[in-house]
Amino acid sequence: MLGVPYQQLHKYETGANRLSAGRLYQLAGALGVEVGHFFGEGEADGPAAPAGQRRMLLELVRNFGRIPDRHQQDAVARLARTLADLGGDAVAPA
Repeated sequence: MLGVPYQQLHKYETGANRLSAGRLYQLAGALGVEVGHFFGEGEADGPAAPAGQRRMLLELVRNFGRIPDRHQQDAVARLARTLADLGGDAVAPA
């Protein structure tokens, strides 16, 4: 279902190789669970994020990993922290 050989799957299972965000998404789909299942979300932590928000988060993580410049990654991280600190005070675009 994942399109990887048994040996590669075994490396994922044992932790010899890391799973990319995209591969983790495929694995969750193949198992019929949400990606948050692998992180213990939705158990005792309270309700999971809505599906649309989870998709945006996955897209954000994928794109962040593709930014080649470390300084640009830092700038994006600072921007996210700043926007999060604004909370409900931010003005929605018209």
